[in-house]
Amino acid sequence: MDNCIVVTGGAGFIGSNFVNAWLQQGLGKVINLDKLTYAGNLENLSEVQNDKNHLFVKADIGDREVVARLLKQYQPRAIINFAAESHVDRSIHAPDAFIQTNIVGTFHLLEEVRAYWSALTDAAKEDFRFLHISTDEVYGSLSASAPAFKETHPYEPNSPYSASKAASDHLVRAYHHTYGMPMLTTNCSNNYGPYHFPEKLIPLVIHHALEGKPLPIYGDGSNVRDWLYVGDHCSAIRRVLEAGKIGETYNIGGWNEMSNLDVVYTLCDRLDALRPKSKGSYRDQITYVTDRPGHDRRYAIDASKIERELGWKPAETFETGIQKTVAWYLDHQTWVDHVTSGEYQQWVGENYQAREKA
Repeated sequence: MDNCIVVTGGAGFIGSNFVNAWLQQGLGKVINLDKLTYAGNLENLSEVQNDKNHLFVKADIGDREVVARLLKQYQPRAIINFAAESHVDRSIHAPDAFIQTNIVGTFHLLEEVRAYWSALTDAAKEDFRFLHISTDEVYGSLSASAPAFKETHPYEPNSPYSASKAASDHLVRAYHHTYGMPMLTTNCSNNYGPYHFPEKLIPLVIHHALEGKPLPIYGDGSNVRDWLYVGDHCSAIRRVLEAGKIGETYNIGGWNEMSNLDVVYTLCDRLDALRPKSKGSYRDQITYVTDRPGHDRRYAIDASKIERELGWKPAETFETGIQKTVAWYLDHQTWVDHVTSGEYQQWVGENYQAREKA
């Protein structure tokens, strides 16, 4: 078994950042499995398209025949499972895909990995890892004064998305306890950074601001999230893969709690400095829209376990991370133009323009 890994969902936002960094650091071969839904984009992998250690395979994690063939052929030492439907608003409109990918797809993947792992030599079994990437949203919502989510916090998902991710987490845990498989789980806070599909808050605001469109804020904008720069998240995943204790969960956060409105203010101010309008501020484009159903008020990650046990903590503050993020989007307008055409425009119309102003 050489230093080969399988990354599922490796053409999506976090997955592509992980693959790019892994290959650029020369850490080994990557078999990249992604079915290329709207958020999966081969342009995210343009930096490594000619890397001999990168093999892209267009397929669903639920395609057991393809998964079995890849595992047999490449004998990976680890699976890093990013593959998921991940947008709460889409899960409200159409939950079916979330159940199919996040629950059923994860089950099929686990079954093929179990068959592969069971046939390994004892030494290879010891070295193998399955690392499942999850979210803080499985823990539910926090009040303003409640302590941040620890790994022991009960699961209380409030959307079809978070419920489907919670189910996948439970499957991973069950496969460890029932079959002895060497599983690891990470639950991260809100990521931001390069290659983020502009349905999520930060890239959507950057895109709409530059287009002169309204900047939609749900409700009163006071919902709080912990913001984690995607490069930091990827470094944490590498550390968990390297040294995480089998069967354990590690929460990964940025120690950056901010309200949605404060995030938007920060983005507008940054754009005012870097790409000023001929008149006024980007803040003038802020508009308040009807809140989404069941909108969790606050997420906050206590990332002290991963720092204490594995020595990891984020390198970026929100200020440095957002500076890098805005600069990246300004420098990659062609990428933005490509991903915001067609289906994206239809989605924005369905989710935001149809909402009454709050």
